[in-house]
Order: sequence, then structure tokens, then C-alpha cells
Amino acid sequence: MKKSLFVGSALSAALALTLASCASAPGTETSSAAPSGSTSASASGGTSDFKACMVSDSGGFDDKSFNQTSYKGMTDAASELGIQTGEVESNSTADYAKNVQSMVDSDCNIIVTVGFALSDDTLAAAKKHPDIKFAIVDNNDASYAAVKNLKPLVFNTAESSFLAGYVAAGMTKTGKVATFGGMKYPTVTIFMDGFAQGVAYYNTQKSTSVSVLGWDAAKQDGQFVGSFEDQKGGQRTADNLISQGADIVFPVAGPAGIGALQSAKASSGKVNAIWVDTDGCVSAQTYCSNIITSVYKGMDVAVSDVIKAAKDGSYSNKAYVGTLDNDGTGVAPYHDFDAKVPADLKAEVDALKADIISGKIKISSKSQPTS
Repeated sequence: MKKSLFVGSALSAALALTLASCASAPGTETSSAAPSGSTSASASGGTSDFKACMVSDSGGFDDKSFNQTSYKGMTDAASELGIQTGEVESNSTADYAKNVQSMVDSDCNIIVTVGFALSDDTLAAAKKHPDIKFAIVDNNDASYAAVKNLKPLVFNTAESSFLAGYVAAGMTKTGKVATFGGMKYPTVTIFMDGFAQGVAYYNTQKSTSVSVLGWDAAKQDGQFVGSFEDQKGGQRTADNLISQGADIVFPVAGPAGIGALQSAKASSGKVNAIWVDTDGCVSAQTYCSNIITSVYKGMDVAVSDVIKAAKDGSYSNKAYVGTLDNDGTGVAPYHDFDAKVPADLKAEVDALKADIISGKIKISSKSQPTS
């Protein structure tokens, strides 16, 4: 990937999702990357005494999105290092504190929590247990800097979403594209900001007037499902945007975003989507024929790396920030749309990626992470 737009290490890691020992292949509606159920917990043994553990947010480990990809990072590390693992899956916000505590009680050496919503409970646990290393995916609060055993794993998806917005603007036939979120978190609105700015840049370059429905970057407000689990709510939100003329939808909503993919699939080719967090043609392959591309976050690599660092003694609390430059985020292959996306549009997106990395193009989002 370092020589092209598309994912290298992150893609190969994402592709391995389909090969991981799951109940069924990712992309099926019943797939599961880890035991699920009401606040379920499980553990696996390894030859090492070192134990890495993970707590999901309410999306669960089979969300075809960031929980699933983060979980893969832990299982990758376990396979490579021969370590023990433990995990607990949350079903609601009420589970977070007790689930983190259950991993503390399980004698974990490092606990990785997944999602912005676990911020407060992760911080509290890290302060209370300085002998245990922690990492959190998708948040870097200023208060973390003083906590030596808490490492943020964050991603500047405004950069990659800018590219996705440019692609959407170049592919729309109606002149209207749309985005919506699960909940109004900075880790959601950062995608929406970048997407809207990519569309705006396309309009400037091409003298077009493609409009973005579902997000007003100036007001920092737009369409939200109110949940990351409500697929029917996601479908209703997508259908509302489609009824206004949008023919490309960019859901930033975890499992709720599957509702948008369902709407696209039901449209007989009139509506398509761009997925987030992972390569949708891998994690939600049932809908690949309607996914133009995806904005990925290399959470599996980041999680695997922090576990390795905790084991070998090189762990630090310095934030990891995934960017286009370090392949921590990017745009996945076009898969079924490879022949449909014009060659000149592909070339323009490659050039835009280089311009963002060099600083020639600057993206403004209040939600962009800093190291």
C-alpha cells in the first residue's frame, strides 16, 4: 500500500478475517468473531503466562466493523506470540464498567477497550490499576497523557474519508450523495467531515455542484440513528436520504450501517454505498456488489502492535495515530466497481492521497486526532 492508494498490510489483515476461526465467515448475517450473548466472556490458553484481554463496545465482536477488526488484532497477536487471551462482549453501556473490571479480575497483563464510549470506564480502571497496561481504540482524551499505563489508538479518518468523498462525487449520477452516523461522537463526525470536504474539493476542481445530504460541516450537525446496533433505524435513515435523491450513501454507524447496505442492495443498482472501518467486501461481503469502496482503519495492526509492545517491554502511553502516511487508514480496493470507476478518477484519488500526505491539501475537522 505504501506505493499505491490501496491497503497493504491492513488489506492482508482484513482479508484474513475470512480465514479466521469464526462461527461463520465475516459478511454473513450470523457471523461471530467471538462468543456472543448477554455480557459474555471467554478466554483462550496459550503457552505463555502473558495474557491480553479485550472489552467490546455494545456493537459486539461480530459487528463487521471496528470491534471485529480490533478483535482480530488480539487473535493475531495471540497466534504469533502464543499468549493467553480473554474477552468480554458488551451489549449495552451499562456493561462497560463491570466488563472492564471482569478483565482486571482475570489477571490480564494488558486490557484493550474498543470504542469512544468506553473512555470514562477505561480511564478509571487504568488509574485504579497502574500495574495493568491499557489501550483504548478510538479516543485520545487530554486527561490520558498523565496516565502512564493507558495508550490511545486513534485514526485520522478525515484524510481517508476525503478520498471517499471525492470518489462519491465522481460516481454519483443524481448529483446527491449522503452520509449519516450512529451517534454523534467525534470518531463518527470525523468521517463525515472528511467525506463532505472531499465532495467540496471535487466540486471546486470540476466546477460541479454535488451536494451532501445528512451532514452540515459548518454546523457540525446532521443525521444520526441514535444507536450503533439498530439496523432498521439505519435502513430508515438511509431510505430517507435516498428519497431525497442520494444515490451513494456513506454510513458511519457500525452494525446500524448494514441497514444502508440493505437499502442499496434492494435498489437494483440505483443506489450504492461506501463502507467504513474495514473493507466491506470482506466484512460484509453479502453486499459487495453495492460497495464502491471502503474507508478502513488499521485497528487490527494497531491492537496487535500494542499487545506485542506490552509483552516485550517497549509499551509506552504515547498515542498511536493512524494516517494515510503510515497506512493506519486509507481507502480499500474497488472490488466489483473496479471496472466502473473511471481510470482518470482513480488516478486523481492517488494524486490526492499524495497531496494530503505532503500537506499540500489540508483537511479541517475538529475531530482530527493529534499525537
